[in-house]
Amino acid sequence: MPKVLRIINRLNLGGPTYNAANLTKYLDSDFETMLVSGMTDETEQSSQFILDKLDLHPVYIKEMYRELNPFKDYKAYFKIREIIRDFKPDIVHTHAAKAGAVGRLAAYHEKVPVIVHTFHGHVFHSYFGPLKTRAFLEIERYLARRTDAIVTLSEIQRSELADQFKVAPRDKFEIIPLGFDLSKFTEDKDQKRKAFRSQYGVADDEIVISIVGRLVPVKNHSLFLNALKLVASKTNKKIRAFIIGDGELRADIEQAARDLGISFNNDDLSASNLLTFTSWIRDIDVSNAGSDIIALTSLNEGTPVSLIEAQASGRPIVSTRVGGIANILVEGQTGLLSDSDDVAGFAANMLRLVEDEQLRQDMSGKGTQHVMENFSHLRLARDMGALYRRLLSDRR
Repeated sequence: MPKVLRIINRLNLGGPTYNAANLTKYLDSDFETMLVSGMTDETEQSSQFILDKLDLHPVYIKEMYRELNPFKDYKAYFKIREIIRDFKPDIVHTHAAKAGAVGRLAAYHEKVPVIVHTFHGHVFHSYFGPLKTRAFLEIERYLARRTDAIVTLSEIQRSELADQFKVAPRDKFEIIPLGFDLSKFTEDKDQKRKAFRSQYGVADDEIVISIVGRLVPVKNHSLFLNALKLVASKTNKKIRAFIIGDGELRADIEQAARDLGISFNNDDLSASNLLTFTSWIRDIDVSNAGSDIIALTSLNEGTPVSLIEAQASGRPIVSTRVGGIANILVEGQTGLLSDSDDVAGFAANMLRLVEDEQLRQDMSGKGTQHVMENFSHLRLARDMGALYRRLLSDRR
């Protein structure tokens, strides 16, 4: 029975955690899998509940965090080497940047037969300055030469990594989209809608626009705020906006809302202000059901889970056209896209969805059908198992 050692940066709330957890749980029984994870920091929402639901028990490396720390990263590298020597995997599969660097080096030096890495996004623009970005790019090119296959989540992402950033030749990349158990997003939607709107004091005739994600620079919440102000000034519809998530920029985003004259609330969440900061909400199926439009304003994305979940919930999307987003929705049918620096275009798309109830209804059914056909967790496990078997066969 082939053994797979799966290593992930950290189990925070997001696509990489779902990907690693679903692969660990649902990969064919022909494989034995061990899941290894680094640690989340205090600004992130833990996703331990995802692991608990799937009855998964990862091995935690307490020295491995998202941020660079040469001393801790060095210790994490040696701990992974120890795990490899004990577990003796046939495949080491790493997820995201830190695990990809530390884990692949350890696997290479322990002579693991097959090394696989998944890019869930990349940091080659909109994260760091040019010198730091260049350094990370050179590191990834070095690691790619010691990797048997690099998994991307979309064709757009592969084109960026292979053609634009020259991380590795195109033939080293495999496209395997994310996969989820999306059933909860299609169930009991009316009941969940009532629960969310009751909790936050949303009237039946109010249109809710929600944006879900970490409050960090790359998520570009200033675009959301500026577009929201424009929409509020142009529509006669009653609208409410919700920023769902938390992070290092919380205070800055609140100040930006003040500067724009956008009324918001933190303490009395049921108060009828234009904007509500909810912090993290674990049951996104409930908040999606209570919303009418889901927004995303990122400067850079891999495959954002929030948009897959939004479509599963039957919610139309207004988003920036970055990363792999165009590969996970059908533009004009399940969502509307604009450039990340186009406030007027983003606001116009948001306003169009606010004003046109029939368009929202049309997009609802198309979105659910689209993601159910293309982003199943069982399809993910099947595709990854096929890749593993081919790589092991090539080694023989």
